[in-house]
Amino acid sequence: MKYYLIAGETSGDLHGANLIRALKSVDPQAHFRFIGGDAMERESGEKAVIHSSAMSFMGFIEVLANLFTILGNLKKVKKDLLANRPDAIILIDFPGFNLKIADFAKKNNIKTFYYISPKVWAWNQKRVLKIKHIVDHLFCILPFEVDFYKEWGMEVDYVGNPLLDAIGRYSLNPDFRNQAQLNEKPIIALLPGSRKMEITKLLPLMANLPKSFPAYQFVVAGAPGFSDSFYQSFFHQQQIPVVFNQTYDLLNNAKAAIVASGTATLETALFHVPQIVVYKANILSIWIAKLVIKVKYISLVNLIMHVPVVRELIQADYNEDMVKEELNRILYDDAYRSNMLQNYKALDHKMGEIGASERTAKLIQHYLKA
Repeated sequence: MKYYLIAGETSGDLHGANLIRALKSVDPQAHFRFIGGDAMERESGEKAVIHSSAMSFMGFIEVLANLFTILGNLKKVKKDLLANRPDAIILIDFPGFNLKIADFAKKNNIKTFYYISPKVWAWNQKRVLKIKHIVDHLFCILPFEVDFYKEWGMEVDYVGNPLLDAIGRYSLNPDFRNQAQLNEKPIIALLPGSRKMEITKLLPLMANLPKSFPAYQFVVAGAPGFSDSFYQSFFHQQQIPVVFNQTYDLLNNAKAAIVASGTATLETALFHVPQIVVYKANILSIWIAKLVIKVKYISLVNLIMHVPVVRELIQADYNEDMVKEELNRILYDDAYRSNMLQNYKALDHKMGEIGASERTAKLIQHYLKA
């Protein structure tokens, strides 16, 4: 069968690659076209129709500023769908773009699957009514989403979380420190996000921290699509290593982490690394977000656990004094650190078992043949 996947972000690219692998195992005749990144290209052996690095814009103002690019991408994908007419389109998160594609696919009788539910529980919950109309089958990866959709009269499939698959499949490098030319000091991992806007907003403050924590070495997880020189421009001639395509090795060796809000906060927790969750965006974007967002927390860790397991420093709270205060707590306050790690163990239990990609692939096959 012919599958068309759309993943507009780095995390979606990872999950898309794992789903491609699983679909190939249940459908040896599978053919793929996709919007995605390096991981999906490696797994499929094909080039992306549009690379995800040219798709991801975060924040209301940032989206408006890149509106012509986004509209151009939408037009290109719609044209490509009609030219290639897949048996199934599989949309991976990325709701601002993907819900428009779902609507288009429905009108053109293309079977539509949504993998990794849009976070409609966070804002504009009435979008569920539109999803019910334009999406044939929805696969959820967070345990609380099933009850949320049921309240709106929508049956969904809970498949578990694909991060467990990605982590379980990843081969950790025992020689990571040597190969990355790191010293023996304990590591504080810096994960400033995968978008240029995030990195530009978050990394300068992170780059000021090493002088206050001389007993530690700070290491940045570099995102796909950016060069080492891009990161070095924020360091003002300081020696801060940047590692690419080795985030899990970095987390596996880290004593603590400072992490941009997003999927990486959950990955950090699953590696049992005490962390600070940070976020900063355009002031107007944040003001609009506060008007519409209906959840108490921004990090997936706290959302899943329903309690503040990790500290969230947003906008004005993301300042050097507050970051240093919290970093000292997770490094040196044994009771505080221990409590966070205990909560991580409870999170492990809530997350369930590996196999989300395989379960999703089998369900897609089942629904296509029904």
